[in-house]
This record gives sequence, C-alpha cells and structure tokens, in this order.
Amino acid sequence: MSAWALMRLLNQEQRNTFLASFLGWTLDAFDYFMLTFVTLHISSDFHVALAAVVFSLTLTLAMRPVGALLFGLLAERFGRRVPLMIDIILYSIIELLTAFSPNYTYFIIMRALFGVAMGGEWGLGSSLAMETLPRESRGLFSGILQQGYAFGYLIAALVFFGVFTFLPAPLNSWRTMFVIGVLPAFLVVFIRARVPESPVWENRQALNRQKGINTWGAIWNAVKRRPIVFLYIIILMTAFNSLSHGTQDNLGTFLQKQLALGVSSTTIITVIANIGAIIGGILFGYYSQYWGRRRAIIIACILGILMIPFWSGLIRIPGIGLLASIAIGAFLLQFMVQGAWGVIPAHLNELSPTDVRGTFPGLAYQLGNLLASFVVTLEVILAQNLGSVAKPDLGKALAIFALCSFLAVILFAAIGREAREIDFQEADQVEIKTEGS
Repeated sequence: MSAWALMRLLNQEQRNTFLASFLGWTLDAFDYFMLTFVTLHISSDFHVALAAVVFSLTLTLAMRPVGALLFGLLAERFGRRVPLMIDIILYSIIELLTAFSPNYTYFIIMRALFGVAMGGEWGLGSSLAMETLPRESRGLFSGILQQGYAFGYLIAALVFFGVFTFLPAPLNSWRTMFVIGVLPAFLVVFIRARVPESPVWENRQALNRQKGINTWGAIWNAVKRRPIVFLYIIILMTAFNSLSHGTQDNLGTFLQKQLALGVSSTTIITVIANIGAIIGGILFGYYSQYWGRRRAIIIACILGILMIPFWSGLIRIPGIGLLASIAIGAFLLQFMVQGAWGVIPAHLNELSPTDVRGTFPGLAYQLGNLLASFVVTLEVILAQNLGSVAKPDLGKALAIFALCSFLAVILFAAIGREAREIDFQEADQVEIKTEGS
C-alpha cells in the first residue's frame, strides 16, 4: 500500500493518538537539544570548562533509564495515557526551572532530573502509538514517530536562531531558551481531551483479571521467559544511541568551536541535517515494512559510513566550499542515521511481549542511552587529545565515533531477529494461555 493509503487507514482516534505521541517525542527532543546550542554560553556564564557543560548531556542520558523504568511500571499498572500526561508536565516544569539556575551545581541537578523525565516519554508514546495503529502501517508511522526527535532538534535550532538574532539583551540568553521549554506542557490538554487509552493494554488487563494474573507478576514472568531477548535489545540500543548522540549532540559545538561559525551558519547547517533526518527516517521506516526491519537498518548504516568524511569536514566535495560540503554531508549522514532509527519504534515494540510493552521498549532504549551516555563527553576528550584544549579537533573525533557506531549497529542488527508481521492482540491471547497453563 502507498504511504497515502496507509494514512487513510487511520480513524480519528488513531490519528489523535499518533499525533499526541509524535508531539510528545518532538517536544521532549526540543527541550533536550536546546542545550547543545548553548554549551559555550553556559560555560562562560558559570565559569566552568566546556567539558563540564557537555557532561550535563551525558548525565541527562545516563538518568533516562530511571524515568523509563518508573513511568514504564506506571504504564503497565495504570495505562499509557495518564503516565504520558504526567511525564510531559514534569519535563516541561524542569526545563523552566533550569532557566533560573543560579550556579553550575543547581544546573547539573536540573539536567539529571530532566533526564529522568525525558526517559519516560519515548516508551510511553511509542507503545501507545504502535498498539493503536493498524499492523500494516507500523513501518511508515514508526519512521514518522521517531523523526519527532529530528523535528524537535530542528525546532531547537530555529529557537536558538530567533533568540540570539532578534531578541535584545538581556533576553538573548540561554536562559530564555529554557523558559520557552515550558511550552510542551500545553500538549497535555490535547491528550486529556482527545486521546483514548491503548486498546491492547485494556484487552491485556481484562485477560489478566480473568486469569487472576496481577501486573507485577506478569512483568516478572515476561522477563524470566525472555532474558536473552532483553539483553540483546539493550546491547542493540547501546549501539544505536552511540550512533545518534555521537553524530548529533556535539555538532553545534563542532561548528561553533572548531569552525568558528556564528548563529546563522550553525542554524542553517543544523536545519539542513535534520531535514535529511526527517526524510530518511520516514522513507526507511516505510520501506522496512517490505524490506524487513533489520535489512533496512543495515542498508542505511552502510550508506551512512560513506557520508562520514564529508559531514566531518575531513574531505571536501569537489567544486564547492567547505561549509557547503559539510552541509550536504550532514544532510546525507543524518538521512542514514535516522533512516536506521526510523525502524526502531516498530521493531522494539514488535519484539516486546504485550505484558511489558509499556516498560520494556522504553527501558531497553534508555539503558542503551545509559551505556552510550559517555560518548558525548569522550568525543570532546578525544578531540582535545587530537588537537588541544583550546583548539579541539572535533571533526576527527566525530568521524571516529561515527564509524565505530555504524559498524556496531550493522553487527548487532545482523545477528538479531524481527517480528514485523506480529498481531499484538493475537499474540496477547497466546501469551495469556501460556501463562495460565
């Protein structure tokens, strides 16, 4: 079926549910990526080293599994919808409080708490969306859903440009950007009014009551029966998170610190990169329904490796300037990075049993973030060793980490399995019978 035909399959409730999940992830990413544009400003304001500010990104990533576990458990007990609303309000308030940081210590604490809140959103939103949508549309909408991350990055770039280009002092400050970060809280009004609960979760709850299975017992049974699957997906997501954060989080710092670009040039290149990410994620997500999830991931990664030299500035495309070459390289590289990522919401939810779908996909994703969280800081340290503290060679450091991450994703995707034809409701019936026998 064409992409348009798949979109027309959705009824109004399914459209509302998907829109809420997409916007929740978009605004979560928007709040996260605002920091990546102002690391130099915060370093100067608090009189701390650049590496200390970049460490706050690492800390946010490391704390995300805590949120995934807490909100995932709430999702198994109370459904996907209410915990999602609580999570969105929480990360919006923490973002606002960050704007009033009096010192570096307070700032770091806020970024750790934001990590907890950020960690809860993806698992809640992706499970709510994937459980609500028709099976044949999962690939397309998986790609669109995951690109909420790139779309949030793009919005953060535009806000950065607007704040530092059009606002007068003292409003042209990193603090203003974090005040704007409270806006996602208004999404809760839409979810409260228009988004129903996951029908798969409601069906599971009814079956559990019939069999006398409580929520926590169902979670423990699921983990006990599938330890290898849990371990494999955590390792896979470690490779995936190393790839995404290793190619995104230090891009703004690379452009401003090493290439000495201003607000306009940094914004333009970042926007171009994220337009590539959005297109790539949607296309690969759509075609993964036909190629298979693993094959789509591997194709995207192989092509992505070819883009590394141009994106990192190590090789210039003949006939054009360095910045134009980097912009084209950034577009193509993020097209492939997010092409691979576009498969993930469907892939993880399909591999997860229904009784832990509110917890497991998000927790596996965020445990991967924890294990990959030091990539951002290690890139800066490596760049300083390749260059100097004053002039770090971020181009080479980013290229090295990108190559290793692409190869790791290819390896772990190749040795895994997939379940793109699974029907969640039918699989649930089989699991309940198995647990009751």
